[in-house]
Amino acid sequence: MIFKRKIYDKFLEWKNETNGKKALLVEGARRIGKSTIAEEFAKNEYKSYILIDFAKASEDVKSYFHLHLNDLDTFYMLLSVQYGVQLYERDSIIIFDEVQRYPKAREAIKYLVADGRYDFIETGSLISIKENVKDIVIPSEERHIKMYPLDFEEFCWALNEEPLIQYIMDCFHKKIPLERSLHEKAMLIFKQYILFLTLYKKKRRSFCAFYISSLISMLPYPFEQFFIAHISGGNSQSGLYNIFIGTGHFNSIYF
Repeated sequence: MIFKRKIYDKFLEWKNETNGKKALLVEGARRIGKSTIAEEFAKNEYKSYILIDFAKASEDVKSYFHLHLNDLDTFYMLLSVQYGVQLYERDSIIIFDEVQRYPKAREAIKYLVADGRYDFIETGSLISIKENVKDIVIPSEERHIKMYPLDFEEFCWALNEEPLIQYIMDCFHKKIPLERSLHEKAMLIFKQYILFLTLYKKKRRSFCAFYISSLISMLPYPFEQFFIAHISGGNSQSGLYNIFIGTGHFNSIYF
């Protein structure tokens, strides 16, 4: 399940304004959807794309950055064959996911952008990106943007509550109170939003599976289904306790 995010518009601005002359570096906390939105953007806005996840990339792929940067025809051919993707000049994009894990790839951006054939997006954890630059020349051919967790307005978008958000903004600008019933509705959705963030971040052993399941059932439909699909394998009871005892299931959530 992929939710609409505000940062998508910034991706479009980068694509239209730079026309391949700068890579896009997306920085942010872990597990807030950087990889997901980058891939969704690539699917929608380009004819083809390659996503290189440096948390999983083979040593062969990493070696290309050492052996073939002086021969980019060979470099791109090897990537194309390795990932089974046809690349199209000025209509394909290559994503360096978790780029902080392989700083050599970030350093290569200078040469890849100068070549101009394809667009590039880099994603990485904010702290790790700043730490892992000791032995590389940081490229100036980057546009940096920061990404944040799902905000309340984006939460409302997922619930098809755009009119309510517009009404709240209108009342705010006019400095008038919300109509009582709409205020109650807005507060209910806001409480659901807080619950959603709490469930996403909480990892305490004291939460029993039944209690967690009850909380999830209180979420509005798309978010209840999100947790069921991404956490418990399609069952609102199964495996929920594992979310909070650090087995790794919870860390695979993206929004």
